[in-house]
Amino acid sequence: MDDLRVVVADAEELLKATANQTGERIAAARAKAGESLQAAKERLGNAQVAVVEKTKAAATATDNYVHVHPWQAVGIAAAVGLLLGAIISRR
Repeated sequence: MDDLRVVVADAEELLKATANQTGERIAAARAKAGESLQAAKERLGNAQVAVVEKTKAAATATDNYVHVHPWQAVGIAAAVGLLLGAIISRR
């Protein structure tokens, strides 16, 4: 997401830098780039909203599972911690 934001910002700067250029081809290219940039901004915003919604849904599902099966959740967390500890200790 951050990389895409940087690309969008760079494209905006490029459009501003070529604003004083004249010619039909440049004007057409700037218009097309502006439209593409606007579409990319909208898709980025939609993607961000979708990621937030999916993250909230996953957190809610995890919370519900832990409330219904607390001991299984503790066992799973212990197993994951053990595996991570083993992986880290080998380095």
